[in-house]
Amino acid sequence: MLSKKIQIQNEAGLHLRPAGVIAKEMGKFSSKITIILEKKRINAKSLINIISACIKKDTEVIFECDGEDEDAAMAKIEELAKMNFGE
Repeated sequence: MLSKKIQIQNEAGLHLRPAGVIAKEMGKFSSKITIILEKKRINAKSLINIISACIKKDTEVIFECDGEDEDAAMAKIEELAKMNFGE
C-alpha cells in the first residue's frame, strides 16, 4: 500500500472538472484508490463521491493506493497533482 499527502491547489477545490479527471484516470487502474479527508474515506474512482466530499482549496488529503498496479496509480496521481488535476 502506498500513500501520499497532497495539498489541493485548485482555486475552486475539487469541483466537477478536476474530480472528473481524477475519477476517469483512477478508473484505469485495478488497485483500490482512496482519498482520505480527515476521517472520511472517498473512492477516488467515483466522481459523485469526490464531488460530495466538498474538498476546498488548500485542503490536505491523502491519496492511498493498494493493489497490483499501485505504483503506476500513485505516479499518475502525482502527475495529475502537478497539473492541478487538469485545471
